[in-house]
Amino acid sequence: MAVFSMGGAVMAQRSMSLQELFDLADVECRQVQVSRTAQQAADAQLQAARAARLPDVSLSLSGSYIGNATLMDRRFSTHGTADLYYAIAPYVGQAQLGKQDTPHWGNQFAFQASQVLYAGGAISAGIRMAELGTQLAALDVEQQRQEVRFLLTGYYLDLYKLDNQRRVIQKNIELADSLLHNMHYRLEQGTVLANDITRFELLTENLRLALAQVEDAAAIVNHQLCTTLHTDCRIVPSVSAEEQLFADGSEALASTEQYWQAQASDHHIGLQQATLAGQMAREQLQIARSDNRPKVALVAEDHLGGPYTSDLIPADVNTNAWFVGVGIKYNLGSLWRNRHEVRRAQLEVSRSAEQLEVAREGVDNGVQASYVSFLTCQTELRTQQKSVQLADQNYDVVRNRYAEGLALLTDMLDASNMKLSADMALVDARIHLIYQYYKLKYVVNGL
Repeated sequence: MAVFSMGGAVMAQRSMSLQELFDLADVECRQVQVSRTAQQAADAQLQAARAARLPDVSLSLSGSYIGNATLMDRRFSTHGTADLYYAIAPYVGQAQLGKQDTPHWGNQFAFQASQVLYAGGAISAGIRMAELGTQLAALDVEQQRQEVRFLLTGYYLDLYKLDNQRRVIQKNIELADSLLHNMHYRLEQGTVLANDITRFELLTENLRLALAQVEDAAAIVNHQLCTTLHTDCRIVPSVSAEEQLFADGSEALASTEQYWQAQASDHHIGLQQATLAGQMAREQLQIARSDNRPKVALVAEDHLGGPYTSDLIPADVNTNAWFVGVGIKYNLGSLWRNRHEVRRAQLEVSRSAEQLEVAREGVDNGVQASYVSFLTCQTELRTQQKSVQLADQNYDVVRNRYAEGLALLTDMLDASNMKLSADMALVDARIHLIYQYYKLKYVVNGL
C-alpha cells in the first residue's frame, strides 16, 4: 500500500482488482447490510409461522373480596320470606329475604390448553408463504449485491479510463516537449519562427490542462467509490483495462446470444422473484379457501375456585372441574361472504402468471439489446485500433517532414490533435467494450 498527497491531504493508495472490490462491498456496503437485515426478519417470520402448530396454553390466577349477597322477591322487596323450588327434588323451602351471609375471600385458578388439529390448510399455507418470503428476502440480498457490483463496476472502469487517458495525455505531452526542444534548437538556427513555438507551447499548455482535468475527475470518481465501500484510500485498478477484458471476457467474446439468454433464464433474479410471487399467490388462495372449512381442535381445561356462590346459600368451599374434548367450529357465514375473497385470490394467481410472462419478455429484450451493443463495441474497438495506427503513421510522417522543413506548423498541429483524438477514442472504445461486457453480465444477474 502506497501513500500519496492530494490537496494537502495524505491518503493511502491501494491497488485492487474488481473482484476484491466486490468482496469488500459484500461486507461493508450499507445497501447490502440493509437487505441482509430484512432477510433476518423474514427468517424470524418463518419461525413465527411454524410456531402456529404448537399448542396454546394459558394460566390465570385471581383473588377477590366478595360482598354479601342480597335476596329479593320479584317485586324487589327484601322483607319477608320467599319460596325456594329445587329441580332435583319435589321440595319447596323457605328463605328469609335480605342480606345473606357470604364468604368474603375468593380465589380463582384456571388452566386452558388447545391444539389445532385441522384449520382448513391455513397453517400449512402460512408456513409455506413464510418460507417463500425467506426466499424472496434472499433474492433481495442478491439483487442488492448485483446493483452495488454494477455501480462499483462503473466507478472502477471510469478510473481505468481516466488513468489510461492520463497516460495518453502524458505521452502526448512528452512528444510535444521533445518537439518543442527541437524547435528551440531550430529557432537558434533561424529555421523556425518564434510564433511557431508559441503556438506549439499553447498546444502543450492545453494538454497539461486536460491532464489536470482528468486527475480531478479521477479524484471525484475515487471519492464516490470509497463512499460506497466506506473506506478512505485512493483505489488504483490493479491491471490494465485490456488485460482485464481478455482475462475475464474472452469467453464472452465467443459466446452467442443464445448463451446469454440461457444464462438469464437460469439466473435472472427478477424471473425468480416473479415465480415466487406466483407461488405466494397460490398459497394465499389456499388461505382464502380455508375460511370455508371447519376448524378442529383438541381442548383441555381445569378450573379451581372458591367459595361456591352459584347457589342461593353460598358455601365457603373450593370446587374443581376439568374436561378434555374435541372442539369443532364452522362459520356458515363464510359460505356467502368469503366467496369474493376467494375470487380475488384466484385473480391474483392469474395476474402473477401474466406478470411472469411479461418479466420474461422484458428480460429477453434486455439481453438482446445488451448483446447487440456488445457486438457494436467490438466493431468500434477494431475501428479505433485502425484509426490509432493510421494516426500514428500520419504523425510520424508529418513530424519527419516538419523536421526537414517540408511541412507547415499547422500540419504538425493537425497531426498532433489527430493522434491525441485517436488515442483517446481508443481508450474510450476499450473501456466501453469492457463496460458492455459487465453490463451484459449484470443484465443476466451474473456479476
